[in-house]
Amino acid sequence: MFATIINKAIVQGIPLLYGSTGEIITEKSGNLNLGIPGIMYMGGIAGVMGAYFYEKSVAVPSPVWCIIIPLIASLIGSALLALIYSFLTISLRANQNVTGLALTTFGVGFGDFFGGSLTKIFGEGGNLSVKVTADYYKTTLPFADDLGAFGKIFFSYGFLVYLAIIIALISAWVLKKTRVGLHLRAVGENPATADAAGINVTKYKYLATVIGGAIAGLGGFYFIMDYTGGSWTNGGFGDRGWLAIALVIFALWKPNLGIIGSVIFGGLYIAYAYISGLSRSASAIFNMLPYVVTILVLIITSIRSKKENQPPASLGLAYFREER
Repeated sequence: MFATIINKAIVQGIPLLYGSTGEIITEKSGNLNLGIPGIMYMGGIAGVMGAYFYEKSVAVPSPVWCIIIPLIASLIGSALLALIYSFLTISLRANQNVTGLALTTFGVGFGDFFGGSLTKIFGEGGNLSVKVTADYYKTTLPFADDLGAFGKIFFSYGFLVYLAIIIALISAWVLKKTRVGLHLRAVGENPATADAAGINVTKYKYLATVIGGAIAGLGGFYFIMDYTGGSWTNGGFGDRGWLAIALVIFALWKPNLGIIGSVIFGGLYIAYAYISGLSRSASAIFNMLPYVVTILVLIITSIRSKKENQPPASLGLAYFREER
């Protein structure tokens, strides 16, 4: 029972881990991207479309191309949406909150339109599904079943789960231990000072936001390819994009803490399913737990006022070089 709960918590938490890691990288540059839910949605539908068109174009899909093509499509789709956000907020200095919310609306609308109508456009019926491709993404390590509970907890996942953890660990190392990470943090804390020190503020903001968006998009891609088995359902992603943003605060803007936080959030998200006799309203209260925990962490960290646990000082603020 314990192994099953941990397994389900990890599966639920991986989309949040991808989203929070991408948003942490973005926010370290000073950009507050509330378009992450839309970007994750875009990553999911772009990957599904890539898989769908590939499966239609060949008689016998190749396992290698079934993995590569949808993955690249997902990265490109989510990165393009992040690039639009970057252009509007960095180059045109549009309001970051308004731009992010607009992109969320656009990403969800784009996904719902093509997810609900793509098969009809080609004269087919039924829901959009790419089960052949999804089966490759869901392939687990062959020895997982032989290790009992240990194998179920640590080895019974597709490769996207391990990729999420690796990306989070690499991101934490880059941000803390490398010159690139130091420059990025400097841009997020005080872009005017960083600019005066010769750091290209615009370049770092663009790269952090686009790379962060591409990583976040993999969260939506994982949800469709692994969690739902390649079947698209409009609105099926739920509030996971907003939970990913909440996880950023819970993790104190540290990608490595996001790994632990994603498992906790995933466990809280499914806790109601393991408590018998809950009414619908009680289940809804349990779904609020990740947000309640985030608020408590935010209150505690604000009271303690430790610099390393606070968001970047220039978060959400446009940088005007002329005012330096």
